Amino acid sequence: MKRIALILMLLASPLAAVQPDEVLEDPVLEARARELSKGLRCLVCRNESIDESNASLARDLRILVRDRLLAGDTDAEAVAFIVDRYGEYVLLKPDNSGANWLLWGAGPLMLLLAGGAGMIYLRGRSKAAAPGDTPLSAEEQARLDDILKE
Repeated sequence: MKRIALILMLLASPLAAVQPDEVLEDPVLEARARELSKGLRCLVCRNESIDESNASLARDLRILVRDRLLAGDTDAEAVAFIVDRYGEYVLLKPDNSGANWLLWGAGPLMLLLAGGAGMIYLRGRSKAAAPGDTPLSAEEQARLDDILKE
């Protein structure tokens, strides 16, 4: 039983999707490429790194990272090249600068605005007169009497 559980756990663990023909001969460059691939998002799979994804676009991105490293780019230059081409969405952990501050702050800001609007609404409701407190006008009372007689 323990063997079956161990086999199932091993099969369920994520495996790297890097194909044998993608692996670089230099182990140092390959390690750098793997590390960079873990920080880049597969644009097809959304929240999966290109290192884990089997999508053809992820394969193309892995090859592009390796080509940039073979061309002599630093890690930052290789990532910047891909970000320039595909946008910041390709980063699994985007930078906390520029317009991203607006995105990070929008959620809490909207929560505060909704809470304030809810409090204003509830206070206005508590100050309003109850619907049953106002008596019917003579015209409304006559109409009600007519309806009840029918």
